[in-house]
Amino acid sequence: MEGFHRNRQSHVGRRSVLRATAATAAGITVGASGVLVGAGPALAAGPAGMPTYRYVRDALVGPLRPTGEVIFPCIRGVYDKISGARSRYYLYYAPHENPGGIRVAFADALDGPFTQYEGNPLIDNILPTTTVSHVSSPHVTWDAATRQFFCYFHGENTVTRVARSTDGLHFTDETPILSTRLVPGTSETSYARVFEHALPGRNNKYVMVFMGVRDGRRIFYGWSPNGWDNWRFSPTPLVNPEPDGVTDISGPSLVKRNGTTYVAYHGNDGRMYLTEVGNTFNKETHLGVFHSPIASDQGRVAAPSFGSEDGVAYMFYEAGPRLTARICIARAA
Repeated sequence: MEGFHRNRQSHVGRRSVLRATAATAAGITVGASGVLVGAGPALAAGPAGMPTYRYVRDALVGPLRPTGEVIFPCIRGVYDKISGARSRYYLYYAPHENPGGIRVAFADALDGPFTQYEGNPLIDNILPTTTVSHVSSPHVTWDAATRQFFCYFHGENTVTRVARSTDGLHFTDETPILSTRLVPGTSETSYARVFEHALPGRNNKYVMVFMGVRDGRRIFYGWSPNGWDNWRFSPTPLVNPEPDGVTDISGPSLVKRNGTTYVAYHGNDGRMYLTEVGNTFNKETHLGVFHSPIASDQGRVAAPSFGSEDGVAYMFYEAGPRLTARICIARAA
C-alpha cells in the first residue's frame, strides 16, 4: 500500500529511525518502496493483523468541486522529498463524473482536514494528444531515481496513463501505458495503483495492480523496470471475486505484512477485503473482510490508501454510493 510515515519529535536519520519507531509502537510502518509494511500484530483486529480503523472526519474542507463527489484518495508525504512544499502531506483525489480532473489538497497532519488547492485541477480531460470524457482515479508514486512524482490515472475507462512532476503539482508528459488491448478479453482497465516490488525473473522495480473487467471486475497486475515505460501485463487475474462471495472487486492496494504480500480492495457488497498473493504473486488466499462501512459511509467503503504518523496507522478511503461519494480519514484504534 502506498503511504509514508512521520515522527514529529525527531528529524535525525529520519527514514531508518522513523520506521523503527512505527514498527515498535504500532506493529506497522512504511518501507522505502511506499508499500505498507507490518512488523507484528500490535493492532491486530482483522485478517493478517490488519488494524481496526475508526472514522475521524471527512478529509476535505469546502464543497466538492466540480461535481459534488470525489473518489480514489492517494495520500503522500512530501516533506522529505521536495523543498518548498505547500504542506507536509498531499492528498490526491478526483471526481468520478465527467469531466473529472486530477486534484490535490494539503494538510500538515494526517488527522486533517485537508484544504483543496486553488489551482485544481492538476490534470484535466483535455490531454496533449486527445480529449477524453473524463480523467479520474489518481495514484501518485515518488520515483527516487529520477526525483519525480509519477501520477497514474484513467481516462477513458479503457486507458491508464502516467504523467510526471518535480513538485507534485505541475504534471506533464501524459502517456498511455495500459489499455484493454494489452489484457486480452477485458472491456475496461482502470483504477490502477503502482508500488515498488520486485518479482523474480521479471527484471522489474515496480508493479501495478488494477481493475480489469472480464466476466466481472477482477484484479490484474503488470510490471515495469522504471514505472514509466516498458510495462508488461499478466493475462491472468491476480485476485478473483468469487471466493469472497461477490461478483465485482476493485480499488486494489498492495500490503506487506508478516513477511508476505497482500492485496486490499473493495467488493460490490460495500466492504473491503484482504487476499494474500505472496511475494512472488503465486498465491490467492482470500482472508475475508478487514473493514466494513459504518452508518455515515452509506453502505460502501472503497479504494483504501494507507500511511502512518507518530506510530499511528491511518487509512484514507472513499465512502458512499457512486456519484455521491466523499473521502474520509480513519485512524487505527
